[in-house]
Amino acid sequence: MGQILPPIDNATSNEKRASSLETVRGEACDICGGLGWISADVPVGHPLFGKLAPCPHRRAELDRSTAQRVWTDLGPLRSLTLENFQPEGHAVTVEQRASLRNAVDCVQRFIDEPRGWLYIRGGYGCGKTHLVAAIANACLARGTPVMFVNVPDLLDYLRAAYSPASDETYDQRFNDVRDAPILILDDLGTQNATPWAEEKLYQILNTRYIAKRPTVITTNLDLDDLDPRLRSRLSDLDLVRKLSILAPDFRRNPIEQGQSSMSSLALYHDKTFETFETHPAELSREEFASLKEALRLAKSFAQHPQDWLMFLGGYGVGKTHLAAAIANYQAERGYPAMFVVVPDLLDHLRAAFSPDARTSFDQRFEEVRTASLLILDDLGTESATPWAREKLYQIINHRYVARLPTVITSSLPTDDLDPRMRTRILDQTRCIVFPLGVPSYRGGPVSKPATPIKSRSSTRRR
Repeated sequence: MGQILPPIDNATSNEKRASSLETVRGEACDICGGLGWISADVPVGHPLFGKLAPCPHRRAELDRSTAQRVWTDLGPLRSLTLENFQPEGHAVTVEQRASLRNAVDCVQRFIDEPRGWLYIRGGYGCGKTHLVAAIANACLARGTPVMFVNVPDLLDYLRAAYSPASDETYDQRFNDVRDAPILILDDLGTQNATPWAEEKLYQILNTRYIAKRPTVITTNLDLDDLDPRLRSRLSDLDLVRKLSILAPDFRRNPIEQGQSSMSSLALYHDKTFETFETHPAELSREEFASLKEALRLAKSFAQHPQDWLMFLGGYGVGKTHLAAAIANYQAERGYPAMFVVVPDLLDHLRAAFSPDARTSFDQRFEEVRTASLLILDDLGTESATPWAREKLYQIINHRYVARLPTVITSSLPTDDLDPRMRTRILDQTRCIVFPLGVPSYRGGPVSKPATPIKSRSSTRRR
């Protein structure tokens, strides 16, 4: 392993140069010979080839220097600890409470022994930032250097180094982040994803990955939505512990927790399985059997929501009633369900772009995309603009890949749906498509009876 002196700034005076060399001569180290820096003994092509690293005897000094320069003061977050985190205070369901307890346990273990990586995913307001601030505060309390930063702020901090007024060079700032003893990156994915930003984040995390430096990351994105290079690093189960927090936003009214403000379920509070009419006197035997089977499928799905269920049929055949009954069944048991008519959903998303909007588009979109149970009523009645088609596909594709429970109603034949959505809906391993072959309760043409398209899992207990 070679020893290389660090480059000395051209502006350094001869007096300072002599002082620096005298300091080196006064030190004794079997590894670096007193230089303070070493180069790794690695083959050509290795990421560390030709790069300097601090000698272990200098590591503690550099750690202290880094911690003193940036982000040791958490400001309003300095009071956040595990002791004042309420692991079940804003959870609604058993699964949500379990996810919070698991997150608290894992964070406590990281505080006790900071090693490896923690990747914490969850929606807005679920407690991610509180948990990682608790890590930072606990480390600082015992004198362990740690760097805590929101990702957009980090990128602004690096860009500011290019200013002539900056008292630090870009390399200094970049190295501070890259080499921090413990690095906490809050809200990965909320930054403006320019090529420069993605490259800098990859360089930071790749170096820390190779060196196995303790790192904590929070995000509201799924792993599949991140830069593929970062995704490959975060998929290493030997280094990275992934946590998923399912709890809703703790800032919302406790009475409405888990229920989206976009959901119109309150308007359908009377739509239950008990109030669903089968009209046996008005239906043929075939029609009655079709309606009874639709009711059975809806009840089965409501009791054990899994994968997808889609009801097809003309207006007034009972599709919306059954879909709302599923949502009401879940809501009555304390499980969040989002019921939204598709044109209304798109209006909610568009409104988020308004300067007066209290909720950002990203928050709205994420709320729909990751809802524990999503009911999309009247798919196909929306204005089919390219933007609308793209947003609906992104929502449906995400829920398809993540296998999130979803109920869809539509008056259109599946052949008339967007081809990209149709391929997801017609996957028989994920979705039961049931056409209601019954006449409208309000009069009108009879829907043509059809054979339901069932998934291979439709016979299993739901």
